[in-house]
Amino acid sequence: MTSPKGNVRLKSARIAAGYPTQQALCDAIAEMAADMGLRGVAVTVRTVRRWESDNPPWPKGDVGAVLERLFGQSLEDLGFTPSWTGGQHAGNVRAPAGDGTATRGLPAVPHQKVVVRQPDTVAEDFMAVTRAHRRLYWTVAPATLSTPVSEHARLGCTLLGETAGSSRRLIASALAESFLLAGRLEFFDLQQPDRAGETLIRALQAAGEADDHLMGCAILAHRAFIPAWEQRREEAAEQLTAARVYARRGPASADLLAWLDAVEAECETRCGNLRTALHLIGHAEDVVAAGAEHSSPEWLDWFSETRLAAFRGHTQLKVGHLPQARETLKTVLDELPPEADKQRSVILGDLAAVEAAASAPEEACRYATLALDQLNTTWYATGMARVRSARRALAPWQHKRCVRDLDDRLYAWNTTVSALPR
Repeated sequence: MTSPKGNVRLKSARIAAGYPTQQALCDAIAEMAADMGLRGVAVTVRTVRRWESDNPPWPKGDVGAVLERLFGQSLEDLGFTPSWTGGQHAGNVRAPAGDGTATRGLPAVPHQKVVVRQPDTVAEDFMAVTRAHRRLYWTVAPATLSTPVSEHARLGCTLLGETAGSSRRLIASALAESFLLAGRLEFFDLQQPDRAGETLIRALQAAGEADDHLMGCAILAHRAFIPAWEQRREEAAEQLTAARVYARRGPASADLLAWLDAVEAECETRCGNLRTALHLIGHAEDVVAAGAEHSSPEWLDWFSETRLAAFRGHTQLKVGHLPQARETLKTVLDELPPEADKQRSVILGDLAAVEAAASAPEEACRYATLALDQLNTTWYATGMARVRSARRALAPWQHKRCVRDLDDRLYAWNTTVSALPR
């Protein structure tokens, strides 16, 4: 909102952030754009003067993202009013917040602290909620959990601007984990890869504020999944190369290094390089067996020797080593911990695909039905994708009673939308 005195919100934010003149803000924008890797982003004093007028124009192109990053506030909070057309502004392609979608309208990670100062205890309080969300991920429905996770990240962005020193670093690290969890929900659980990519960039920014190299490694490796799912191998490989650089900068554990091999193997499998994938899985198993002097960070709760075996079983399935895949996946199913409901649906879906490839439609349908039972309890889009893959492999037997019964389950009212590919 503005007044006859002009855009007080932007002017106040500028002065509070330590930019006493409009030229100082111009210089800060150019410097921030360079830090963000944006080329050719610059504004003049005349532009800033218009922004601080009674009717400020909406910042164009990448300038809006730079302003949000610089001040740690949304453009609306800085006094700009968008003119949405079909849900987007003509300048910045950005959907309006408040529609209930998990991460739409998430704030930028603040670059500078503001005047308000929080007590040191706020860091531990914020981290406690982040830990709780980490545990809840495995059992709470993603559509239910996504909103509190994104709102927690929003709170973290505010607190990051109101703390300093060790408290700020701790909050930044927890904030990076919250953004990472939001990105995982969007990609693996809710099938929103584009949004996940944007969220993971925010996670990387927060990890940078914390100077947390291992968290940066985890975020970059997760981002590699997105291009790999579309067979963009070179882009995925670039993300993984960056992830390994960050792993070398921190005290990486054997499990973290093995997980990077497993992620790369999954990406290679998606891109059809199956022998390379098997080699990477073998290397990961050697790394785990050799061990390392460093312990794993507490947030690395998505990987273990059993999860590594699940990677191997999936790759063996794709290669066509069916007896080995069956044995591996059955062992994984027996060894999964009780809370691993999401992974259980994936393994059951892979076992269904193994039996379909082995021309055993009844057994394939049995595993697929068990997977659907699990998904009915704990939804996981990746698990449903494995069931759909197994069902496609059952096409030669689609007139058999067991396959028709499976279709009745797969396309019931409560599962039809989820069963259709997006």
